[in-house]
Amino acid sequence: MPSKKTKKKDKYTLVSLFAGCGGLDLGFKGGFEVLDKKYPRRNFDLVWANDFEKNACLTFSKYFSKEIVCADIVEVLKGNYPDLFSARMPKTIDVVVGGFPCQDFSLAGKRRGFNSKRGNLYQSMVEVVRRLKPALFIAENVKGLLSMNSGQAIETIKKDFAVLGYDVEYKLFHVADYGVPQNRERVIIVGTSKAKKMPPFVFPKATHSKDDWVSVGKAIEDLEKIKENGIPNHSWSRAKMFEGTQGNSTINKNKIAPTMRAEHHGNIEWHWNTKRRLSAREAARIQTFPDDFIFYPSTSSAYKQIGNAVPPVFGWHIAKAVEDYLTKNI
Repeated sequence: MPSKKTKKKDKYTLVSLFAGCGGLDLGFKGGFEVLDKKYPRRNFDLVWANDFEKNACLTFSKYFSKEIVCADIVEVLKGNYPDLFSARMPKTIDVVVGGFPCQDFSLAGKRRGFNSKRGNLYQSMVEVVRRLKPALFIAENVKGLLSMNSGQAIETIKKDFAVLGYDVEYKLFHVADYGVPQNRERVIIVGTSKAKKMPPFVFPKATHSKDDWVSVGKAIEDLEKIKENGIPNHSWSRAKMFEGTQGNSTINKNKIAPTMRAEHHGNIEWHWNTKRRLSAREAARIQTFPDDFIFYPSTSSAYKQIGNAVPPVFGWHIAKAVEDYLTKNI
């Protein structure tokens, strides 16, 4: 509850870039249950979302019952679709979130990486923040971002946002510390508006220690006896085993799962029963999507969308920290 000196807004307005199927957005929405635990609704109103991948947009729109702008954000910001951006924005945007692609940042120190197509996507997030001037922004990325070009990539990112008038901090997280049964490390970058003279952002504290990480067995063992297609997305790749290649290992029931990847090319890990690979529904559970979150239109596309997503449970903890911070400071 906010203190007597603070007044909680009805809703904080949220803009989501590179939304994919909506893992981070579900975290900011809240109001879901997964792995026998409820995650209450958060105080955010998603007013605008964007992604380029049509299947992810389809999944997003069906689950959230909201329109998502399915278009190239670079072209949208150029004004080629004038009705898709400014005309649809409320006057005040409190939060901008997004997990911009980072594959080309290895040359970021010389700034050539930011001139590539995917580098332009990063610049698009900078441009959106410049235009909307949110109180706070959140960017999510891979652990490798911190070491790219001997650390110059992350420093370049900090400088580019700082020029816009933001204090920028970042922290490396292991999502298993928040109840996600998976070996997944991600960087969260937070920018807070200098104009609003807010204190440093307070990152969420871990809810689990390594000794009590949620095992993959606990997360998906009930699905083992369900026949294929017995529930939505419970179907799996028929790719054969190729020893020694990525994804061709068998998960350990008593440990956390390996990272759910987007570009598995059918080589998602094998179930501990060694009879088949993990189903898309099992991968979704491992990413902490609730079972009513259905992925369209195929198993292959579902794997990709799931692997690209922010685990909703981890996103929920980030959202709670953001909401608490804004309630105290604006």
